[in-house]
Amino acid sequence: MRIEHVAFNVAQPQQMANWYRQHLGFSLKRALNDAAQTHFLADDSGVMMIEIYCNPADQVPDYASMDPLILHLALVSADPVADSARLIAAGASHVTDVHLNDGSHLAMLRDPWGLALQLCRRGAGR
Repeated sequence: MRIEHVAFNVAQPQQMANWYRQHLGFSLKRALNDAAQTHFLADDSGVMMIEIYCNPADQVPDYASMDPLILHLALVSADPVADSARLIAAGASHVTDVHLNDGSHLAMLRDPWGLALQLCRRGAGR
């Protein structure tokens, strides 16, 4: 078994899908013309996907109020400093940076809708 996708119920799936495509390099695999505005987005491997939708609107979690350690989407980044700056300029917000003894750098951000994004550059001890 392997992971096919992880799903997030969000307030603005169309806008979020566009932002993830433009700023994170995700590709659109499938968009449903349904009330939930369902979008399947793949990472640059084309294998792992996220699903974003709004169904129903009153069940959208308050991602911005969640501690990022409860839920975050972790992304590989060769340069978390540069990627953080670029994403913050595009509307994300900075949460924290962690530098581990093995050389790993983990930058925690929030996308414009409050979902936590962790930019990971792993060190030698991975």
